[in-house]
Amino acid sequence: MTLLWDADPSASERYDFAVGSIVRIDNQAAMVRALGENPTELLVLIGPDVDMDAACTFSELCRVERPELGVLLLRRRIDVAVLGQALRAGVREVITADDVTGLADAARRSRELSTRVSGHSGETVGAKTARVVTVFSAKGGVGKTTFATNLSAYLAATGSRVLLIDLDLAFGDVGISLQMLPQNSIIDLVGMAGNIDEQAINAVVTKHDSGLEAISAPAEPSDADRVPGTTVAELIRVAKRHYDYVILDTPPAFTSHVLAAFDDSDLLILIATLDIPAVKNLRLTLDTLDLLGNRKDSRLVVLNRSDAKVGLRPEDVVAAIKQDIAVMVPNSTAVPASVNRGVPIILDEPKHAVSLALRDLADRFIRLPDNPTGGTQAQAPGQPATKPGRWSLSRGGNR
Repeated sequence: MTLLWDADPSASERYDFAVGSIVRIDNQAAMVRALGENPTELLVLIGPDVDMDAACTFSELCRVERPELGVLLLRRRIDVAVLGQALRAGVREVITADDVTGLADAARRSRELSTRVSGHSGETVGAKTARVVTVFSAKGGVGKTTFATNLSAYLAATGSRVLLIDLDLAFGDVGISLQMLPQNSIIDLVGMAGNIDEQAINAVVTKHDSGLEAISAPAEPSDADRVPGTTVAELIRVAKRHYDYVILDTPPAFTSHVLAAFDDSDLLILIATLDIPAVKNLRLTLDTLDLLGNRKDSRLVVLNRSDAKVGLRPEDVVAAIKQDIAVMVPNSTAVPASVNRGVPIILDEPKHAVSLALRDLADRFIRLPDNPTGGTQAQAPGQPATKPGRWSLSRGGNR
């Protein structure tokens, strides 16, 4: 999540594509309060029409009270005087208001710097920080939910505490794929926004026989619009403190919820299949992630149904996306059969070729090297993010 100080109601839509999920705030007093209520926030944008002196005063306050927080300033026109005043006040970068690519790059640099700074800010040694994994494809029907449920079940079966969150809020299938009957869903957390804690999560999870815990999508598709991206971001941040792994199943679209997931993910599993639309959408996804400033080493391309005889080969996919395929999962009718039974194939048929490929994916790229049950794994892309340090604005009216 990113806080934006801008009085223009349309500003969030203008910038969220570049920096991810945004909460817009009208004035400085409200911004200070919001920072006091969000002690892990690492990025603030100041809109192009905010008074320059007010913006610099706010940045000076943040530099003293919260040095790990990055402040980016948007201006309609940048000259030497504006740049000098901003940098003296502690603004990290000044970007032209219409330079979306420049904003995305600046946000990425600022977050990387904030992560390094916050790593030395006094966080309790040994505090738990889950590894967050998002399973995504911009095309439906490629097997996202099958991957998410099987990987979650396998990680839970190794003794880890795993939370699976269904972010396909309109048409999520996590619950039905595991034949669970959830009594609550993510919609029940909306009323707890700002106060989500472990107890709140426990109240909405449904436990599976494998040991994994799942938060289901709302039962009614119309409820999807009632779940703000900020609630998803808060849920992920809280869950990271109480689980070993947080797995996020997603819809085939760049929604605000998906952008919030990208912001907090250590690893993105990008799924494709051997068909032209899926490959095209994967290429567009990679380009979009570049625009958002997402780290290339946090992405993993997985080819599902990799041996399907459809006239397209895995090497054709590599040539199209200009990126290697990390894992290839074979095609099998046993997979939909396992979904229909509500039992993850990775547990039901552990020696099946699909199960072996999924276990390889989990063992090499997801399971943490220091996990007591995890053995020795290869270095995974997208190592777990350093947990942000805590701070407060002394004049921010903290709770």
